[in-house]
Amino acid sequence: MKISQADILILPGLGSAAPGHWQVRWAERLPHAGIVEQADWDEPALDDWVDTIATAIMLATRPVVLVAHSLACIAVAHTAPRLADTKVRGAFLVSPPDVELHPDAPEATWPFRPIPRAPLPFPSMLVASSSDPYCTIHRAVEFATCWGSDFHQAGDAGHINVASGHGPWPEGLMMFTRLMQRLK
Repeated sequence: MKISQADILILPGLGSAAPGHWQVRWAERLPHAGIVEQADWDEPALDDWVDTIATAIMLATRPVVLVAHSLACIAVAHTAPRLADTKVRGAFLVSPPDVELHPDAPEATWPFRPIPRAPLPFPSMLVASSSDPYCTIHRAVEFATCWGSDFHQAGDAGHINVASGHGPWPEGLMMFTRLMQRLK
């Protein structure tokens, strides 16, 4: 599938995406891409986030590819049971936080517990860093395995956000392009 053939729904995590974040840049650069706005970025309610994601998918006019960062990855896993026969063709999942076990997971993320372990009903790729402050690489591998996601280790890349030096993140765009090439 070509990027131009899909609606790219960009799903930021807790606090949304800061100016200069790779998700903001992708929303500006990719055709038919847009950020899905949550009602509350700082004190998220799981049901609200899931409903917002499901509604954005229903309103899309073309096949959908999800691009989730941080807490939005967990929200996608919670939304997945509602997405079995929808227009979602794939998901690119970056830096999922371990909201269950990691001691530095913000309290605001706790309503997203427990993390679903069921396979996602569409192809996906999970990208994680060996130095993510909110998730060990071992837990990221576990999430990828449970969700049926291809796994890519991004090396020492922090939380893969602006704070870790990932504004444009061209390596991520290359990985996303590889995922798109697999989708039908």
